[in-house]
Amino acid sequence: MAGRETVRAKQAASVRPALRVVRAPRARAPRRDRAAENRTSLIMLLAPASILTIVGLVMVLSAGSISAVEGYGTSFWYFERQSIYAVVGVLGLVVASRLSYGIWRKLAVPMLVAVVPLMLLTFHSTAGTSLYGASRWIDVGPVTIQPSEFAKIALIAVTATLLSTRWRNLGDVRQLALPLAPVVLVVGGIVILQRDLGTTVILCGTVFLMLFAAGVKGRHLSIVALTGLLATALLIFGESYRRTRFLDAFVHPWTDPKGAGYQLVQGLIALGSGGWLGVGLGASRQKWDYLPNAHSDFIFAIIGEELGLIGAIAVLVLFAALLFAGIRIAIRAPDTFGRLLASGVTSWIGLQTIVNLGAVTGLLPITGVPLPLVSFGGTALVVTLAGIGILASVARAGVATGRGPGGSRAALAGRRARA
Repeated sequence: MAGRETVRAKQAASVRPALRVVRAPRARAPRRDRAAENRTSLIMLLAPASILTIVGLVMVLSAGSISAVEGYGTSFWYFERQSIYAVVGVLGLVVASRLSYGIWRKLAVPMLVAVVPLMLLTFHSTAGTSLYGASRWIDVGPVTIQPSEFAKIALIAVTATLLSTRWRNLGDVRQLALPLAPVVLVVGGIVILQRDLGTTVILCGTVFLMLFAAGVKGRHLSIVALTGLLATALLIFGESYRRTRFLDAFVHPWTDPKGAGYQLVQGLIALGSGGWLGVGLGASRQKWDYLPNAHSDFIFAIIGEELGLIGAIAVLVLFAALLFAGIRIAIRAPDTFGRLLASGVTSWIGLQTIVNLGAVTGLLPITGVPLPLVSFGGTALVVTLAGIGILASVARAGVATGRGPGGSRAALAGRRARA
């Protein structure tokens, strides 16, 4: 009997998907070592996030001072609003870090059910607000909310919940696609109707990376990736304004430097004008109505101009440190849901950073996606800081429990016995 049970256990293990963010199991660390790892994980996460937020406030003040004076009569208008949002975001970070990350499993579906009507409300002629042809925002008194930002956390939580509950059956396409595919299609479809291709790419790309982290088979990932690329191509070339932005503003911006390629050309001029050390904080010339959205989507160009190549590289290093901390937290999470939740938040922030920096440097088409923690944008800053808080919650749980990838005390006892 014992032999049969051993064979069955080996057969079950052979079909069990291997999470790609999992390390080899290890025994429980001493209490002091766990406390030290806890502090290290939190410092590695919160230090770059804090510095990037402060850098963002300073650069919003600098890059947005001219447009703020012209639009609102004071150069501090964008800075004051961003500071208020930063305070709210820090409070959200603290609350999210103190909550057990398991609560997001319970809140996943209610959050999604709540955020979908809010996203649809952006199309309402009275409540919704349009800018540059996109309908992404809702006016709530003096505050403007972008519901698609909340959809990022909701979709990550739903995906982590579905993948963790179906982890042993991820080889079954039906178990993998239902109900995850309809959820992604609904959320992504609404965002596409809002004319926000950049956010759609980030949402779908985040889910794809979570599938990869969960250990989905390569051939299934290839099908998903190919489908996504074909859909993106159809969306780009199926709309005249996207086709123009792609062909004229991205592929050949210098053929029309005063028209379709204007923003990218001015952004590249800003980056090239900074040299090694920059022209000095606050001394940007491009922010004087030459570079559109200097305080939001193209704030990295102003960073390169005022702080130079050294300052731009320092910002990139901070983002790299933040993403490294997120991956480290995902690896050390105590259970499958925690690993996937941390992987999703890290993937979202990383993808958004790449999309924004790619647009500013001309490596990717311009999509209107802000630079996390740095660009002006209240909802984006608050939600991103809350996402950092979720990572901190997973980090605290992963080290405090001292559990390995098995995620249970029984599994840990079994590994000790076998050792």
